[in-house]
Amino acid sequence: MTNLAKRLILLELNEINFDVVGKYVAADPARFPALKKLLSCPSIRTSCEKRYEELEPWIQWASVHTGKTYAEHGVFRLGDMVGTQVPQIFEQLESAGLKVGAISAMNAENRLKRPAYFIPDPWTQTLADSSWWSQALGQAVSQAVNDNAQARITNKLALQVVLGLLRFARVAHYQKYLSLVLRCRSKPWLKALVLDLLLHDVHWSMFNAKKPNFSTLFLNAGAHIQHHYFFNAAPLRKESPNRNPTWYVPENADPLADVLGLYDLIVGEYFERNDTDVLLATGLSQKPYDRVKFYYRLNTHADFLRGLGIVFSGVFPRMTGDFLIEFENAQQALAAQDVLAGVRVLSCDEPLFGEIENRGKSLFVILTFPQEITAETQYQVGDRKAALLPEVSFVAIKNGMHQEEGFAFFTEGAARYAPIDQSHVAQLGATIMSYFGVNGRAQAGLNAQLLLALAVDEFG
Repeated sequence: MTNLAKRLILLELNEINFDVVGKYVAADPARFPALKKLLSCPSIRTSCEKRYEELEPWIQWASVHTGKTYAEHGVFRLGDMVGTQVPQIFEQLESAGLKVGAISAMNAENRLKRPAYFIPDPWTQTLADSSWWSQALGQAVSQAVNDNAQARITNKLALQVVLGLLRFARVAHYQKYLSLVLRCRSKPWLKALVLDLLLHDVHWSMFNAKKPNFSTLFLNAGAHIQHHYFFNAAPLRKESPNRNPTWYVPENADPLADVLGLYDLIVGEYFERNDTDVLLATGLSQKPYDRVKFYYRLNTHADFLRGLGIVFSGVFPRMTGDFLIEFENAQQALAAQDVLAGVRVLSCDEPLFGEIENRGKSLFVILTFPQEITAETQYQVGDRKAALLPEVSFVAIKNGMHQEEGFAFFTEGAARYAPIDQSHVAQLGATIMSYFGVNGRAQAGLNAQLLLALAVDEFG
């Protein structure tokens, strides 16, 4: 029977490698007291798909949210959960009579009829809940993340962020915010930490006010920093010969230590709550990359496409160099595919867009060119040649690569439902359903019982 009194938080620390966390804790336990305590909690290592192209967080979090492996749910791209018929734990728990909230859950579609709150991830085209705050913060987070490479902030975004901070930033965290903001100019990676801290405070406030049975919070700063700065991690410098250039990040900087300091604060606050259980999961994790690869992103996707003469109805940026283009018909999509496939970088005759997936009336495109783009770099389409640098923004030098192993930690109340070690990450979805006594099947019989109970209560 569904337990309507229980409360559970799924804290999604995307892609964090807790083997590396253990090395930081061993080197300086006083700096990371909450993470030290976390490492002694009940835990398992999770597994997932083995093919590297399937080792993507939006695939693995879809597995957590559906309780299905990739072969079962079939969601391959970020944002593609929208419009599928694959059941998610969010609406299944709600159908069982539970109150559900979610903030930034990756690749999740809002199908809740009465969400306690729902703020989408920055890349998935799904609705926030009806409150002004959720809608405003959803827009602000999406723009902040998608425009991060260009470091541009609109007046509207700045206002929304300031209002969000004024409304949700907790007094106990004021000093932390001030410290992060004042150091952003010299340490630009700290902007991601400000966003994660704000999302934590928003979630904390909404969870306390709305009191859902189940809530999830997705935080991505750690994954972002591992991808971009793993080579600077102090515990790994003796293990890897790869180094970042000093123009990219100072040699003695350790961005991963910075984000783990923030996560120590956040983890400590959630695991010290006595009114809820916590499941902390990473989905998968990262290890240091084995070579140098540059990441770029188009500055203005729509303008670039129009400059190529491509006719389209909409373009939607995803993570880093990924974007989705929608068209009125399949003929337009096919014509655009031919044009994009013909965009070559002259210096090495490599394609700019090495992955183009035709979906009939849309294209999923990835800017895959891996080399450094300079003022001399040109691209060619047909007979036209032009400088590439003005069209793109540098994002990062790849430092971290995905690996199938993930990590999950449990408070005592949640640990009794934990899957066995090395289980597929999809089993965490089953863990959540089992925690509440929901088996994932149709809830018609249970809903009928609830309606009958309400009727008896109403009419005596």
